[in-house]
Amino acid sequence: MAKKSKIAKNEQRRLTVARYAARRAILKAIIRDPRTPAAQRAAAGAELRRQPRDASATRVRNRDSVDGRPRGYVGTFGLSRVNVRQQAHAGFLPGVRKSSW
Repeated sequence: MAKKSKIAKNEQRRLTVARYAARRAILKAIIRDPRTPAAQRAAAGAELRRQPRDASATRVRNRDSVDGRPRGYVGTFGLSRVNVRQQAHAGFLPGVRKSSW
């Protein structure tokens, strides 16, 4: 089980990313476009740097939806490897079976 504070901080980051997503996409498009004048590109870069660090999507950590474990995340199920195994053995994940050969 992860610390409650870490889980809460990650949720705050998700909200911040969602709040700034549209504006960040516009600024990044301006910066990427080769036809944009250098002054406008520099202004877009400066505005992008003024935004909070947590506005970047790379700051959000994938965590287990059950207990918040940050490592061993399996994106298909939104669970960590530990909980995938437990729930698969219990039969809670449809279509998942224990392999044997």
